[in-house]
Amino acid sequence: MKKTRVLYLEVAEKIKEDIFSGKYPVGTMLPSETELEKLFKVSKITVRKAIELLAADEYVEKKSGKGTTVLSERPYNKLSKAISFTQILENSQRNVEKIILDVKKIKLKKEDPVFEYFGEEAICFQRMYLLDGKPYIYFNHYLPVGLDKVTKADLEQDSLYRILYQNGLDIDRFIDDFIAIALNDEEQDLLKTKETLALKRIRKSYDYDQKVIEYSEALYNTSDHAYQIEYET
Repeated sequence: MKKTRVLYLEVAEKIKEDIFSGKYPVGTMLPSETELEKLFKVSKITVRKAIELLAADEYVEKKSGKGTTVLSERPYNKLSKAISFTQILENSQRNVEKIILDVKKIKLKKEDPVFEYFGEEAICFQRMYLLDGKPYIYFNHYLPVGLDKVTKADLEQDSLYRILYQNGLDIDRFIDDFIAIALNDEEQDLLKTKETLALKRIRKSYDYDQKVIEYSEALYNTSDHAYQIEYET
């Protein structure tokens, strides 16, 4: 069955891509409705619907007589009003360093927790956050095998969620589970700690078809810094 084109959705997606790419930075104005009509060769109603959709997801703010301002360039902006934990760390005047450890295709076994989402193969992306030079968070991200062309260089230059979006994987929602775990010897060595307990976060990110497109596990050495959630108002 042939899909019906919904012009205002296409226009909204293109503007969103331009926001993500930096063409329209946060704080700047989008082109006027008349300019967008000419740019996309669509009607004024289509442009207005597209802007209304972007405003509903809080990417832009439209004010009568003043135009449309870009508010956010986060691909998962509409998912949460929470400020990212990385931003909290960076705002705390502590030095945060991100290291990409490895990106590789792996074989999965049926007993692996990600097998039910990705089958026999997945892309495993491993990274470490250092806090003031010390290992603080160790991540394992599991992604669909179709992302096998994503490289360490890509992940060093751009955020994971932006890369997912650029590869046609748009996140609708995510679920985070937090548990306290006992660290084994390998995990203690990775985090360079003698602590026996750590916080583990398991995240499942879903697309609009409610299919898991990212499964990640993160270990936090919370003896050095508590995990915090800060909400915007």
